[in-house]
Parts: sequence; C-alpha cells; structure tokens
Amino acid sequence: MLKNVTITLTEEALRWARHRAADENTSVSRLVGQMLEEKMRETDEYWKAYERWKKIKTIKGVTASDRLSREQIHERR
Repeated sequence: MLKNVTITLTEEALRWARHRAADENTSVSRLVGQMLEEKMRETDEYWKAYERWKKIKTIKGVTASDRLSREQIHERR
C-alpha cells in the first residue's frame, strides 16, 4: 500500500529532482520513493528481515489448508 508524505527540499534539490524525474518519465514523488526503496534495500537490516520472512513463509509441514478460514478468524465468541 502506497502512502503520501510531505518533504521539504531546497530549490536546487527540487530543480534537480524535477529534471531527473522528467528524464526518467516519472513524477518527483515516484522518483523519491524509488530512491528511498533502493537505500532501504542497501541496508543489512532489510536483508536480515527478508531472510527471516522467507523462513516463516516456508515452514515445512504447514500448508494453506492447515490455516484458519476467513470465517474462523473473524468468528466471535
């Protein structure tokens, strides 16, 4: 899910971002978002979390049929 944020830039940085976004045929918002995601993926913490997620996702012996149904999850007692 994408979220909107407000950022503050110098005029010089904004001018550069607008030119860069135009060169890449995208918006400044999308350009900044892509740059932040690239920075995030450069960190060790991201890759450690990704590896943990992969292990959780592929627990042996657990199949989709073993999971609760939507009705069971939302059942009220």
